[in-house]
Amino acid sequence: MTGPAPRPTLIRGATVLAMDGAHGAEPFTADILVEGDRIARIAAAIDDVPDATVIDGAGRLAMPGLVNGHLHSSEQFFKGRYERMPLEIWLLYAYPLLMGPQIPERLLYLRSMLVAIESLRNGVTTICDCFFDPPVLSLERLGTVFSAYDDAGIRANVTNSIINIPVLETMPFSAEVVPRDVAALLEGGTMVTGEAYADYCEAAFAAYDGRAGRLRYMVSPSAPQRCTPDLLEACSALALGHGVPFHTHVLETKTQAVTGPEVFGKTLIAYMEDLGILNRNVTIAHSVWVSDDDMARMGEAGLSVVHNAISNQKLGAGIAPLRRLLDAGVTVALGTDGASSNDTLRLFDVMRVAGLIHSVPGPDYGQWLGAADILKAATIDGARSAMLEADTGSLEVGKKADLILLDMNTLAFTPLNDIARHLVYAENGSSIEMVMVDGAIVLQDGRLTTIDEPAVLAEIRETVPAWLAEHAKLEEKNAVFEPYFAEIHRRATMQDIGLNRYAGDAPPWPGANR
Repeated sequence: MTGPAPRPTLIRGATVLAMDGAHGAEPFTADILVEGDRIARIAAAIDDVPDATVIDGAGRLAMPGLVNGHLHSSEQFFKGRYERMPLEIWLLYAYPLLMGPQIPERLLYLRSMLVAIESLRNGVTTICDCFFDPPVLSLERLGTVFSAYDDAGIRANVTNSIINIPVLETMPFSAEVVPRDVAALLEGGTMVTGEAYADYCEAAFAAYDGRAGRLRYMVSPSAPQRCTPDLLEACSALALGHGVPFHTHVLETKTQAVTGPEVFGKTLIAYMEDLGILNRNVTIAHSVWVSDDDMARMGEAGLSVVHNAISNQKLGAGIAPLRRLLDAGVTVALGTDGASSNDTLRLFDVMRVAGLIHSVPGPDYGQWLGAADILKAATIDGARSAMLEADTGSLEVGKKADLILLDMNTLAFTPLNDIARHLVYAENGSSIEMVMVDGAIVLQDGRLTTIDEPAVLAEIRETVPAWLAEHAKLEEKNAVFEPYFAEIHRRATMQDIGLNRYAGDAPPWPGANR
């Protein structure tokens, strides 16, 4: 999306939640001047600026746009489709092993656009999208996703996640559980090598990285147990070389926690460390079943974890030990995960759940997370996890103007006590009046300014049901694997892996089973 440079914008007298190093989550009153794509000034009073669009900030909260640190746009048409499935079974239907044709390119565009619409409407100005588009890697189709995000006006890190190990080899007990004739259904096809994926990524960087000044390409090996060492090492080199995240999934479920010792003789984090790929660029989605030794390794590496609080609960994965991760020095961000394992891309929902579930694990309430912790994860630390903290995540002079304005005269803020706590525990995004990305107002007075949203939604309602009917046929074909994957899940949950999940974030107390 290109066009004339926006006029300066002057927000007068707003309550500001900067989430910067000086103020953190402590509000103050100020004017904010936006010039071009950046914040030019934040001060108690700013003189009139010629040709500026002036916004009255009285009774309004200005804060950084939220960062959704992990989602999969490939799930966007599966909202409300599945429930009561652990990850290993849910994957059979949301990401069928017996695949059909790739989604038509127009639907690929509309699917990505729907992600952008839902995100912007709910105050998310930056997304990290790991979409799956098997069976082949296509620069043209990748460009379709970039085009949707460009047209919508959102900031995004985009990647097509990669797997190059057959699925049954990535799961414990599969050789003894899955009958030979069933396993044979998955035979055939070739897997991409690390060198070939690196060549593809270099072409993607050349074609799309930096598009519109707000879209980046990143690399995403799906998970360490799903990728060969040469692929993992190639991805690490690419991430370091281009200054982008190495975005992966690690230890989401107990089955995956069993996989490390069963397949590699060590935890998956220890395996990554032995490969030499634990570093600042690594962003790990989930990190639920990590040990204390794992967390020490992660903190020393300075990597990031994206906490998907709602998705982890819907899929029965568990509760990530956030307090212990933070204490170990790990950066923690928040993500919705895909719209199939969450059913919404509202990051405000994730903030509320994350603010509540970490009071469950133990009795030491001094260790519970507070609203300021959650807001940090949703803003500046979300930006750090995306390696975008120099541009976004806080309201600071010189940074990109990614911000949202909320009306504080709504029910969510009435009566007003503590703004940070209202945002985490009471707000759901309905108080948002304006969203700005890269200095451009993309949502104002309930209307997206960059696209014809009603037309997009109408086209989706008209065209997607036929595609979903075809997907239902794939679901029927893939149901053949469910009894065996259910048995793998059952066996894994019975394993003693030495982690007391009830203890969670809490330190040991007398009588605790550690």
